[in-house]
Amino acid sequence: MLKLTKRTLLAAVASFPLMAGSAWADGLISIIVNDPANPYWFTEGEVARATAEELGYQASVSAHRGDTNTEANLIDAAITNGAKAIILDPANADGSVGVVRRATEAGIPVFLVNAEINESGIAIAQLVSNNAQGAALGAVTWQALVGDSAKYVEFFGNPSDNNAATRSNGYNTVLSQYPGLEKVAQEVANWDRTQGYNRMQSIMQANPVIDAVISGNDEMALGAIAALKEAGRLDGVIIGGFDGSPDAVEAVRAGEMAYTVLQPVAVFAREAVIQADYYIRNGSAMVADEKQLFDCLLITPENVDNYSAPFTLSQ
Repeated sequence: MLKLTKRTLLAAVASFPLMAGSAWADGLISIIVNDPANPYWFTEGEVARATAEELGYQASVSAHRGDTNTEANLIDAAITNGAKAIILDPANADGSVGVVRRATEAGIPVFLVNAEINESGIAIAQLVSNNAQGAALGAVTWQALVGDSAKYVEFFGNPSDNNAATRSNGYNTVLSQYPGLEKVAQEVANWDRTQGYNRMQSIMQANPVIDAVISGNDEMALGAIAALKEAGRLDGVIIGGFDGSPDAVEAVRAGEMAYTVLQPVAVFAREAVIQADYYIRNGSAMVADEKQLFDCLLITPENVDNYSAPFTLSQ
């Protein structure tokens, strides 16, 4: 299994050259992620930290774990510590608006990564995966493998995160064209592997036939795989994930997961820090558009060996 070590993360970081003339920079960049127990958010924080340090800044990484009160305290600490910029994966599309505004009003530019907030004009940039494109990519692949008729389960992420609805809507836009595909359950599992496992156990008790699973992220899918395997019901079940995490890649390699949609978090976490550095040095945004989408990629058995570092697919 590919381990999330600083060496592999730095290898991913090194593949994208930095702008010249930034080495003089100093001061603090505060990086606030969701939950580093999830490899996706761990990578997000470590790539951002490595990029900031490479540019000459001090960097701190902290986690709100989806709690808006904790997020508010971390933003207040960044303001108190005189951060030059904040890189934030917001806890809540609506609930994080106030803290972004507070930091901005304190003169600290905020760069959002991975998840958006439901207000424009207060963050300098919002850099996210193209979730609609990724969901369509995954759903088309999933349907081609499953066929026109099947009983399936969908796992839905955290409802406070707009990404959850965007992915689910993308799945349904594609799959609703096939009336023979019957969704026997849709469960909220909050991006969590343990919740995916527990929900899958309950679903299996109520449904003697499950042909396929489509999941809003890899962690929920991996929980479902564990439950199906434990019950002896994994064989023949088509399972699709979303994130491109190392564990999911290994599940694709092992034939337990059909595919995972790779979010380029290692790319946009780095890009957010580069844009923050530009803003600090120039007082203006490096990219005119506040909302910036980064297309997702598909990892399948055919290209799984091109996975060169966490959340990085070599072309």
